[in-house]
Amino acid sequence: MSTEDIVEIYKRVLETDEISADSDFFLLGGDSLLGTRILSAVARTQGVELTFEDLLAAPTPGALAKKIADVAR
Repeated sequence: MSTEDIVEIYKRVLETDEISADSDFFLLGGDSLLGTRILSAVARTQGVELTFEDLLAAPTPGALAKKIADVAR
């Protein structure tokens, strides 16, 4: 999954177009419910199950894409 794919998920879940690869999910107003929606979208599209702790550790689209690549190996 590319960073651009994660950016699109963030845009959809957070309902804003103001997302870049370095946008922090939590600084954009993300919470545990919205985080669950992000993680569900990743699981549905990529078949990669991440935990909320993974999102805490990698809150930007760029970092989350790297985490997905690491887990998928």
